[in-house]
Amino acid sequence: MKVNELFYSIQGESSFAGRPCAFVRLTGCNLRCAWCDTAYAFTEGREMSVAEVSDALAAWPARLALVTGGEPMLQGEVHGLFAALLDRGYTVLLETGGQMPLGAVDVRVHKIMDFKCPSSGMAARNDYSNVECLTCGDEVKFVVADRGDFDWACALVKKHDLAARAGAVHFSPVAGRVAYDTLAAWVLGCALPVRMQVQLHKVIWPDVRRGV
Repeated sequence: MKVNELFYSIQGESSFAGRPCAFVRLTGCNLRCAWCDTAYAFTEGREMSVAEVSDALAAWPARLALVTGGEPMLQGEVHGLFAALLDRGYTVLLETGGQMPLGAVDVRVHKIMDFKCPSSGMAARNDYSNVECLTCGDEVKFVVADRGDFDWACALVKKHDLAARAGAVHFSPVAGRVAYDTLAAWVLGCALPVRMQVQLHKVIWPDVRRGV
């Protein structure tokens, strides 16, 4: 598989935020979101085997691992990576967009599915059949840039009963587009069992763009 970067850091998002985590960022993405902050992962990377990746992660003390991208589900070998990490006793998280089929993902993997809001320019690519793949161990994320995104996401939460299907539904602000207190007010007023989320790693290391 083609790997963009491996690093050890604090998990910045999801219900696992704050925990030490081994990160695997795979290369490649079939979306071009307007607010993407990891465009360097579109093409940069090196070929590594599943064994090489899992051996590299073993050097770090955490037994929490996040596989992300780019879009990690573009690489078929990712399923072998899931299996290898699970067999080594890791809690495995998968951060994925809403556009790739997730039915074949090992049920022991915690899926964090990022449905794309209208401001991303990629909302038409969402695959809503993935809702059927969600379990109480999975999570859903919406990155919102304006009130239109927020209202769209709330409507999707209601339509698909996402708060009941998944263990958590997160709303994150696009950096520089929505103030934290503004998003907080929207969440307080929406009467839905959702969570406001900030990217903790960007609070801790605001000037670092990679490896956090």
